[in-house]
Amino acid sequence: MYVLIALWFLQTADSAPQRVVILGDSLTAGYGLSPDLAYPALLQKKVDAEGLAVTIVNAGVSGDTSAGGLRRLNWLLKAPIDVFVLALGANDGLRGLPVSETETNLKAMIEKVRAANPKVKVLLMGMKVPPNMGESYSQSFEAIFPQVAQSEQVKLLPFLLDKVAGDETLNQADGIHPNQAGHEIVAQTVWTALNPLLKKEKGR
Repeated sequence: MYVLIALWFLQTADSAPQRVVILGDSLTAGYGLSPDLAYPALLQKKVDAEGLAVTIVNAGVSGDTSAGGLRRLNWLLKAPIDVFVLALGANDGLRGLPVSETETNLKAMIEKVRAANPKVKVLLMGMKVPPNMGESYSQSFEAIFPQVAQSEQVKLLPFLLDKVAGDETLNQADGIHPNQAGHEIVAQTVWTALNPLLKKEKGR
């Protein structure tokens, strides 16, 4: 009997949907739009269309920094994370926070998720800051993400807002947050990097 229970538990665990958590800020939360138009929801539509057993969790909070994400992480780890998408740091840059602090926080989040699940797959989103932050700071900030990806051996998407940033037709009036069309492009950009990290078991 105990053997049957153990086998049932293992089969249930194996058949559970993969849980993809996207830890981010307003860019992930979908500032200015309804949540179903933000790129995490669009990613969910993509995995559903392919029939994959995947649940995308939008853990974006507007205004959040890398330090805030680190504080929130324990709550998110109450449920297993199979793929961890780290999309924080933009607000650190906009506030001119020391790049060393951002780098430390990003590494700490990756290490904490790995401690909870050594098999977790990690995708780090690269970020950039506007040129008005100064050339030296902008270059140092942008360099954080490939450095963390290399040191922590995780996959890097070079720039979350690739083909969207700076395009007035793809952003809201503030020039920072993508509009609906912008989020559709972001979703495709992220999907290209995320798709290879997913197990291809079909949903039931």
